Amino acid sequence: QVQLVESGGGLVQAGGSLRLSCSWSERTFNGYSMGWFRQAPGKEREFVAVISGGGVNSRYGDSVKGRFTISRDAAKNTIYLQMNSLKPDDTAIYYCATSNVYYNFRLGDNHYWGQGTQVTVSS
Repeated sequence: QVQLVESGGGLVQAGGSLRLSCSWSERTFNGYSMGWFRQAPGKEREFVAVISGGGVNSRYGDSVKGRFTISRDAAKNTIYLQMNSLKPDDTAIYYCATSNVYYNFRLGDNHYWGQGTQVTVSS
């Protein structure tokens, strides 16, 4: 069974930072693109960031550019999302996802998904 395990969510004040992690054990995913989506209550799912299978290329959603950084540790089968200058609008459940596509990753089609981790930013 596919497992993506997220961690690192929590409550933080506006302007603060959090780092999310997502780990996997399925070796197939080692070459897959990995990334993050989020969904706030009453809103549609939003693409946050993606990193390519080799960890060289990355892309970000417009709302997080310049504040969030995605990275990949191949040895640990883990990706990270460093979130700085957090805003109340960043409050959402953050989902780790993986797919064998990169350029259309933001569409969220045919992805494998984690269970999500809650991020709450207080004003």
